[in-house]
Amino acid sequence: MAERHSPLATHYARGLHGCPGEPGVRLLEVPELTLYQVATWPETLPQAGAFVAQCIGAGVAPASGETVIGTKGSALRVEPLKWWILDTPIPALPAETGATLDLSHSRSRIRVQGSEAATCLNRLAPIDLRDGSFAVGRVASSGIHHVGVTIWRSAAGYELFLPRGFALSLWEILTETAEQFGLEIT
Repeated sequence: MAERHSPLATHYARGLHGCPGEPGVRLLEVPELTLYQVATWPETLPQAGAFVAQCIGAGVAPASGETVIGTKGSALRVEPLKWWILDTPIPALPAETGATLDLSHSRSRIRVQGSEAATCLNRLAPIDLRDGSFAVGRVASSGIHHVGVTIWRSAAGYELFLPRGFALSLWEILTETAEQFGLEIT
């Protein structure tokens, strides 16, 4: 497999930025992304779901807009007929059931944490990120400045999956927005 290089690593300075004091937003580029997509057809949805559950070491695959964390990895149901599998390589799905695709080099993963993380992201993405509407385990497709992004609310914070070709411009927009809350890049 080709070595993965971050499109962001040389474009940010770790440390505190913006407002002094305790940072309200913390940003972290999550390195070494392992991301696979599993796509299926309506008539083979149960078989593909069983495949996804087996790949992550869980009893079930996630429902639409949900996440399941298994013993081997995590699965995010990003569309009605598609899952993303994180943190574990997977075998090919039988062609009669669907298709698998390695997306590891096509996305950058940014973790947004802190007391003002939801407020910061709500200034960029038209999605309700409050606890009652977007609880831990939820996943949604949205957009930031007309670029499609996927947002997952993990136990660690908001995980943004940005298209690699737009990662740097979205990073700059994200950091400029976060500085008003106090920003720490870790």
